Amino acid sequence: MPDRIRHVLGLSGGKDSTALAILMRDRVPEMEYFFCDTGAELKETYEYIDKLEVFLGKPIERLNPKRPFDHWLEIYGNYLPSSRMRWCTRKLKIEPFEEFVGEDKVFSYIGIRADEDREGYISTKPNITAVFPFKQDGLREDDIYRILRESGIGLPKYYDWRSRSGCYFCFFQRRAEWVGLRERHPEDFEKAKAYEKINSLTGENYTWNQNESLEDLEKPERLAEIREKHLRSMQAIKAVKPGDSLFKILGAAFDEEDDSEPCMICNL
Repeated sequence: MPDRIRHVLGLSGGKDSTALAILMRDRVPEMEYFFCDTGAELKETYEYIDKLEVFLGKPIERLNPKRPFDHWLEIYGNYLPSSRMRWCTRKLKIEPFEEFVGEDKVFSYIGIRADEDREGYISTKPNITAVFPFKQDGLREDDIYRILRESGIGLPKYYDWRSRSGCYFCFFQRRAEWVGLRERHPEDFEKAKAYEKINSLTGENYTWNQNESLEDLEKPERLAEIREKHLRSMQAIKAVKPGDSLFKILGAAFDEEDDSEPCMICNL
């Protein structure tokens, strides 16, 4: 009996993975769609996944970690995840994905565009083969917006103030995005703030942002400074073309503030 062959596509609630699912819906009818639900996603992300599920006409498998974030935080000595120690990605996304795949021969479809010079997460398991349809077809960012527009799906609502998908407490957020979280989801901002620990005796700070706590960030004068800087960044963008979406303008402005990139499994 031949080995089972599966085709899978992971969704993050972001524009690229959504456009890829739309593109592949008719190309690979047997495609399995999944969403790694960390339990800390934005409300808008869940709404967008539900909307896409209706469009695809088949279920999107929700993958949950065996243990919640708080459990792993304790295991890692209360060290918040960071760009240098991304244990959250491993425990909340990669391990649930690899358990979902098991030992089957799998083709994993990844939404990295032709205009991106990065690989993203590629499993080292020998039974998983990464496939990059956007690169194969030469599709670039403008094509992604076209696919989303023509399908009627559009962009998720969080793109009005945030440049990427991910947990509400994601350490890759720009400071302007933390301000957006505080304004639109104050309860999530407060929960993120509660995770931070500052030891005045030892000088050790466990904060989401390097060298700045959320408590400091939300001081009125600091909020005003962040908003002003973000506005200047938007006004300084020179390469905006007529017809470019608000998200493209906002995304470029966010990138002016911080050019670090998140794990691809979170960011697609």
